[in-house]
Amino acid sequence: MQDTFIHGKTFDLVEVLSKGEYEGCTFNNCIFANQDFSEFKFIACAFNSCNLSMIKLNKTVLQDIKFTDCKMLGLRFDLCHDFGLSFSFDHCQLNHSSFYKTKIKKTVFKNTQLEETDFADADLTNAIFDNCSLEQATFDHTILEKADFRTSYNYSIDPEINRIKKAKFSIFGISGLLDKYDIEIEK
Repeated sequence: MQDTFIHGKTFDLVEVLSKGEYEGCTFNNCIFANQDFSEFKFIACAFNSCNLSMIKLNKTVLQDIKFTDCKMLGLRFDLCHDFGLSFSFDHCQLNHSSFYKTKIKKTVFKNTQLEETDFADADLTNAIFDNCSLEQATFDHTILEKADFRTSYNYSIDPEINRIKKAKFSIFGISGLLDKYDIEIEK
């Protein structure tokens, strides 16, 4: 059976998608929670106000994807097809997700919850974390060179085990770089 190819279509309130390639499509208010998107291809698509929690992403292609106001709990982006992997997030919930070993340079996370999210061994060079909650997010041997954390909060990043050269932090977030020393910093 041949996979579906759909270009430029808008999907509203959809709950099931046929396996295939979706290019230039927009998904509005769709509920895809717990579905299997393994080996699907999404290119230059937008997901708006969708529930994508716990979807399976084995070998899924995500290229130039915009997620806005989406609930995306527990996603394994580390299982996606790595060629051309690129996306941005605005006002999303990405708690308990994994970007382990992904190469996602210049990714923009804006007004997004990234609590207990795994960024271990990821390449986040030039990434922007704009007003994001990073409580208990894991940064372990992560490349954060030139990343921007100036407006984000609740992060704990060990400068000794992560590459943070030229990364940007605000004075209010400096304690997140010193957590391992168990010192008290007053503001």
